[in-house]
Amino acid sequence: MTLVSTATLLQDAYARGTGVAALNVITLEQAEGTVLGAEQAGLPVILQVSENAAKFHLDDPGPLAAALAVLARTSQVDVSLHLDHVTRTTLLHRAAECGFSSVMFDAGPLPYEENVATTREAAWWGHEHGLLVEAELGYVGGKASQVESAHGDGVRTDPDQAREYVAETGVDALAVAVGSKHAMTTAEAELDLDLVARLREAVSVPLVLHGSSGVPQPTIAAAIRAGITKVNIGTITTIAFTRPIRQKLADLPALNDPRQYLEPARTSVSAVVAEMVATVGLAGTQRS
Repeated sequence: MTLVSTATLLQDAYARGTGVAALNVITLEQAEGTVLGAEQAGLPVILQVSENAAKFHLDDPGPLAAALAVLARTSQVDVSLHLDHVTRTTLLHRAAECGFSSVMFDAGPLPYEENVATTREAAWWGHEHGLLVEAELGYVGGKASQVESAHGDGVRTDPDQAREYVAETGVDALAVAVGSKHAMTTAEAELDLDLVARLREAVSVPLVLHGSSGVPQPTIAAAIRAGITKVNIGTITTIAFTRPIRQKLADLPALNDPRQYLEPARTSVSAVVAEMVATVGLAGTQRS
């Protein structure tokens, strides 16, 4: 098992009618915990670096991506690298050189025609440089640039428009708005599974669920059976990472060795990831 392309993982999961978990990571320790969790589950995983994470790392995803590539190459499971929620063309153009095999180009907040034109250009560039390109149609709530409610009018992804959008942009995967919301700290979101099924019938590319930390695990499994392939997870692992650090520093206020609080944080992430990766990777049935 080793570093593989996101296209390989998505195509395999799509063909088998199951899912693949995509975990956002910010630090090396969080990434190590994520890979350890995937190894515990014995299932592949996509490591994702968001545009915001790249900004945190001095606006350069290269060093973190290099470390993730080493983790992937030495992993006991297949791992791919994905650059997530990219809005800037300059960052898009760094994706391939930094070792990412896929990118999510986020023009979702733009008016439809502008979204199509911008995403088409991004997909063309990405394909010229060997990248799988994911895009978003609809509004997944929880981001300041988007509408607030994941249940309001004009928010959910329309299947007919999705069919048109994929054909016009040439994207390889489509993130859809079906009721989830970014940055939720509790699993209370309700998904429109009928809409997921209709979207699956409407388009011929893998569907992506964003904001999955806020979705109960049985509902995630049901969404995969309905047609979701890639499941993005972030907030739940950052909570798992932060909680032990906060507790350790509260218990030992004189502590100044970061290894003593980062190790339990890494272990905490691995436990959560193992459970989530299993939920995603073992869900679904063979599709015809």
